[in-house]
Amino acid sequence: MQERIQRAGLMVDAEFAAFIETEALSASGVSSADFWNGLAGMLTDLTPRNRELLAQRESLQQQIDAWHLDRKGQVHDAVAYRAFLEQNSYLLPEGPDFTIETSNIDPEISTIAGPQLVVPVTNARYALNAANARWGNLYDALYGTDALGDLPKGKGFDPERGRRVVAWARDFLDMSAPLAQGSWSDISGWSVIGGHLNIQLDGKSTALKHPNQFVAYDKNDTEVFEIILQTNNLRVGLIIDRDSVIGKTDKAGIAEIWLEAAISVIMDCEDSVATVDGADKTQAYRNWLGLMKGDLTETVSKAGETFTRELAPDYLKLTPDGAQYHVKGRALMLIRNVGHLMTTPTILDATGQEIPEGLLDALVTVLCAKHDLNKTTGPRNSEAGSIYIVKPKMHGPAEVAFTDAIFTRVEQILGLPQYTVKLGIMDEERRTTLNLKECIRAAKHRVAFINTGFIDRTGDEIHTSMQAGAMRRKGDMKAAKWIAAYEENNVDVGLACGLKGKAQIGKGMWAMPDLMQAMLDAKIAHPMAGANCAWVPSPTAATLHATHYHKINVAARQTEIAKGGRRANHDDILTIPLAQGHNWSETEITAELENNAQGILGYVVRWVDQGVGCSKVPDINNIGLMEDRATCRISSQHMANWLLHGVVSREQVMSVMRRMAVVVDGQNAGDPEYTPMAPNYHGAAFKAACDLVFAGAAQPSGYTEPILHKARRRVKGT
Repeated sequence: MQERIQRAGLMVDAEFAAFIETEALSASGVSSADFWNGLAGMLTDLTPRNRELLAQRESLQQQIDAWHLDRKGQVHDAVAYRAFLEQNSYLLPEGPDFTIETSNIDPEISTIAGPQLVVPVTNARYALNAANARWGNLYDALYGTDALGDLPKGKGFDPERGRRVVAWARDFLDMSAPLAQGSWSDISGWSVIGGHLNIQLDGKSTALKHPNQFVAYDKNDTEVFEIILQTNNLRVGLIIDRDSVIGKTDKAGIAEIWLEAAISVIMDCEDSVATVDGADKTQAYRNWLGLMKGDLTETVSKAGETFTRELAPDYLKLTPDGAQYHVKGRALMLIRNVGHLMTTPTILDATGQEIPEGLLDALVTVLCAKHDLNKTTGPRNSEAGSIYIVKPKMHGPAEVAFTDAIFTRVEQILGLPQYTVKLGIMDEERRTTLNLKECIRAAKHRVAFINTGFIDRTGDEIHTSMQAGAMRRKGDMKAAKWIAAYEENNVDVGLACGLKGKAQIGKGMWAMPDLMQAMLDAKIAHPMAGANCAWVPSPTAATLHATHYHKINVAARQTEIAKGGRRANHDDILTIPLAQGHNWSETEITAELENNAQGILGYVVRWVDQGVGCSKVPDINNIGLMEDRATCRISSQHMANWLLHGVVSREQVMSVMRRMAVVVDGQNAGDPEYTPMAPNYHGAAFKAACDLVFAGAAQPSGYTEPILHKARRRVKGT
């Protein structure tokens, strides 16, 4: 059980209280009394509104369920359905046009388009790797993945593969920074003369086709050893070392090519973590504090060696005319709080009730980030003096307005100017999608980010229309009419509200970290869609995805899209992805069940038994997928929907769950910390996975957190 102490009438987890008072408040400029009294007052004033908004969610869902049930067996009437949603204020009227008024935005948000990482903040090693992924080695990313079409063979260096890597990289440079004459493959030397990059090419001199792409360099007494180029606000660093293993075989002496890769990182307190009590929350907050102070470290053992990983420093180079040129070594860090739904046992109020977790996240993560704002020396996360918080799972403008009010209260408690905290709105619930313009208006002084998340959004789509009928197969969802409309609507509304040049418009995750050639083929669609950031699963993926932003000028693409006006409409977004007249075979139904069940079990067993909130989980075909609660939500909601509408029986589902538990046990056989689910099927993890399906239709918005948290706390004994 958690040891508790009293603070301002609250019963506080003792470990958390010690962290706040001895670490987070130290040198923050905020007294212990101001913090605890401020938190207590915020809880008193804002908790009732939090509950009202959740009750409104439930009421609207009940009304939608009743509407569908009253028309069971009838052909869906889209016109009547829309009128019903307008009548009960689920679908709100749009107000006049406006432009967001967010100020003090860092260029990583406003003007630099590039990859974005999302990592669990509870894992210090992952968090440090992500923060340091601002720069990635292109040669390593190409050599060690299937980006070239195959994987490296053997453990030693393969010179032929090395030549293929260099050829790919030279083609990239020909595209990204073309020469006035000739190809990068033929360069033999370099010099900087009179502020210009002079390039030797087969006995001749040439230059860049666009000389202003040469933005910085470094040199010693005798020669240039680093050149920095820039395309579409993204930089490329060429390391020249003719004595290195690679450089001595290269005509130009290029030993390494570094790409500016993960421009920003979302440190996650939500879907990719398993923080169910005071100890877990303290770990998350402590890592975030270390990132903001700049002193987070982690001891890492790799290949028989142990070393300390820490945040990368910034660097000073030279501009072409010899002045100092500053290069940031770290990605800009945002933090994702939890949504409005969950409560946390970290603190109990005066009546012994758990407090809203989102309120605690808001106050503590901003307090930790204040340390970055207070810095007078060393690298800063935000040069503009802002704090970036992504808020997930908001349903409509009233919930966004509530979040805005939360951050205003937090700023008052911590002595920060209003609108220091910038808001990221995750467009992943249907009521937010349909009312996105008004959601942005509700926080127009804070909005710095909107994005689409196909998986969570599909989970909400299924749950909202749970009673409408059986949904199409999960793999067919991407072809559903509402998906394309949803993706276009997000960009269209964002541009219409003036986000270009001020905020990020993002797209979702590439979930297959081992399939980099497929990512290179597919993910260029995100900058083409007008997204100036898109999620990737690893630093390596960020390096490869960065090449897309050299090919596509996202700012120009956004201008082109905006000229066409709004493309999506509410009628398309409201198209329910029902499986009209389905005639699936038993084989197809079984395959769908097995795919969903295996994914749920593979994720839940690590979440519940080991507290792993995000990991690469082998799918039914043993392809590694990055799984978090969003993927679990869509799979469990899909199975619950088919069960509700009689596509499958409870017995079929349970049979498949047990069969897939054996498969998952086999996939985890090499993990000494793993507890098998079969043959008893009595463990907390297996029960939780089954509950997500059998009780899925009754879960609030189809979320997985209530069931998972309960099971994890049972395992932990807290």
